[in-house]
Amino acid sequence: MRLSKRGEYGIRSMLLLARTARPGELVQLKHIAEQEHIPTKYLEQILLTLRHAGLLHSRMGLRGGYHLAKPAEEISLGQIVRTLDGPLAPVNCVSQVAYEPCDCPDEASCGLRLAMLDVRNQISQVLDNTTLADIVTRTTAARN
Repeated sequence: MRLSKRGEYGIRSMLLLARTARPGELVQLKHIAEQEHIPTKYLEQILLTLRHAGLLHSRMGLRGGYHLAKPAEEISLGQIVRTLDGPLAPVNCVSQVAYEPCDCPDEASCGLRLAMLDVRNQISQVLDNTTLADIVTRTTAARN
């Protein structure tokens, strides 16, 4: 699995909201783009996707902006990555959401499949059990 720029920018934006905004406080798109050095038009598409997935709320207009749809403790990196980059599996025959059979003669005993299943499980374990709040805490501790 490789995190795309879309995934990276989405996580960085969500972390900024988790780190700086009080619950329900709106942060303007332009501010997020400036703080995180992300092109505004690209960020707008990313945040729209996250909003449609129920991870962000937004309000349009002069005093509009974005805020987390849930507390940072309830949003995992896995949710964000899957929303923006799709399945975590390195090969489709081990994916839980985008499974496709592979070409090998015996899928059940395929060594490559078994190894990639371990990879997917480890990636999923870390991303699904790491929340935005966890990352904010780690970042704060690293800066002190």
